[in-house]
Amino acid sequence: QVQLVESGGGLVQAGGSLRLSCAASGRTFSIYGMGWFRQAPGKGREFVASIRWSGDRVYYADSVKGRFTISRDGAENTVYLQMNSLKPEDTAVYYCAAGARGDYNPLAYDYWGQGTQVTVSS
Repeated sequence: QVQLVESGGGLVQAGGSLRLSCAASGRTFSIYGMGWFRQAPGKGREFVASIRWSGDRVYYADSVKGRFTISRDGAENTVYLQMNSLKPEDTAVYYCAAGARGDYNPLAYDYWGQGTQVTVSS
């Protein structure tokens, strides 16, 4: 079993920055990729970014490319999402996910965190 816990969400003004963290525990040897998704009120779950352990390959949604950076700390079993130049449309609950690969498809993930709220004011 794998447990994921997100942290780092909060309220920030447009143009500001936040860094989200996702700590994995349990049988983390089964994880070969992690990703971030978000869901805004009235909208579906949206892919944000992912990273694959193999070569630390990263992928970003077009909407966040150039502003967000995903990274990992293998020793600490943690992934991060550095969010810069935040915009009101980034407001959502952000979820961390883990699975056999990092992918833009949420079905590729086996484990999910509880989510952390990010609110960007204008």
